Amino acid sequence: MTNVREEVQCAEERIRPFVRETMLEHSPELGAIGGANVYCKLEALQYTGSFKVRGAFNRMLVLSDEERARGVVAASTGNHGAAVAYAAAKLGTTGIVFVPTGASPSKTTTIERFGGDVRTFGEDPADTERHARDFAREHGLTYISPYNDPLVVAGQGTIAVELERQLGAVDVVFASLGGGGLISGIAGYLKATNPGVRIVGCSPDNSRVMIESMRAGRIVDTPSFPTLSDGTAGGVEAGAITFDLCRRLIDDTVTVTEPEIEEALRRFVHYHHVPIEGAAAVAVASYWKWCAGGDGLAGRTVVVVICGANIDLGLLKRILSSGRS
Repeated sequence: MTNVREEVQCAEERIRPFVRETMLEHSPELGAIGGANVYCKLEALQYTGSFKVRGAFNRMLVLSDEERARGVVAASTGNHGAAVAYAAAKLGTTGIVFVPTGASPSKTTTIERFGGDVRTFGEDPADTERHARDFAREHGLTYISPYNDPLVVAGQGTIAVELERQLGAVDVVFASLGGGGLISGIAGYLKATNPGVRIVGCSPDNSRVMIESMRAGRIVDTPSFPTLSDGTAGGVEAGAITFDLCRRLIDDTVTVTEPEIEEALRRFVHYHHVPIEGAAAVAVASYWKWCAGGDGLAGRTVVVVICGANIDLGLLKRILSSGRS
C-alpha cells in the first residue's frame, strides 16, 4: 500500500451507504486517570458489533458479478466471519466461514444468524486461515482475508476518516493489535497529514505474535495461549502486508495480562454502560497501563478504539459480577 490515505478515502466513499458512522464518546473517567482528553470510538455499536464490516464491505464491493455469483470464503475467530456473512447477505452472495476449534460459540452462532455457512478447521487461527485460502483457491471462490488485503486494511481505516471529521486533530491512538489491519488503516490515514500522531498497538500477553514479529524483524511463529481477547488471538500469515505497515506506522506497543483485560472490561462497562469484548478491553487496559507507567498523556487528545462488543453473555456476566468496579 503506497498511499494508505488515498486508499482509505476511496474506501470511505465506497462503503458509506453500508456502515454506521459510530459514536465518539468523551470519557471523563478515563481522562482523569492520565490527565488527558480521552474519547472512545465506539465500534462496539457498529453493524454486527465490530469494526470488521468496514473491511468486508470494501473488499466485497469490488467483486465482479461473476465473482459475487460464485461466493466468498473467510477464516475467522468470529467477528470477521460475522462481517463477511453480513456483507454477503446484503450484497446478494454466499459466504463460507472457517473457524478454529476454540472459536467462541456465541460468535459462531452470530455468523450463522447472518447467513454464513460455518465450518471448523484447526486450533490456531493461522492454520484456519491457510486452510480457508486453499479451499477458496481449489473451489474458484474469493478469499476475504481478515487483514492481509489492501482493500480490507483501507476499509478498517475509514474509522480514521470519521475521527478526523468528528474530532479533528488527535495526539495519541490506542488500538488493539492482532493481524494489524485495524491499526494499519487508522495509522496510515492519520499519519499522512499528522506524522506526529502517536499510534499505540495493544495486545494480550497471551497472544502477541505481531509485536514479537516486529521486534524480530520478521514474522515469527510465537505460540498463542487462551485469552479473553479472542479477536486478536493467533498467528500472522506469512507475507502479510500488515507486517511492514505495522513496523512503519506503530510507535509503541503495550501488552496486558488476562486479569488486566477483565478489570478494564468491567470498569468500562461500569463507566459507559456499553458491553465490550475482550479485544476492546485490551485497548482500554493498555491505556490504563500506559498511564500507570507515568509516560505523560496530560493535556493530550487521546482516542481509544473500542473495536467490538461480541462477547458471550455468560462470560460477560461472570466478569461483571467478580472483582470491583
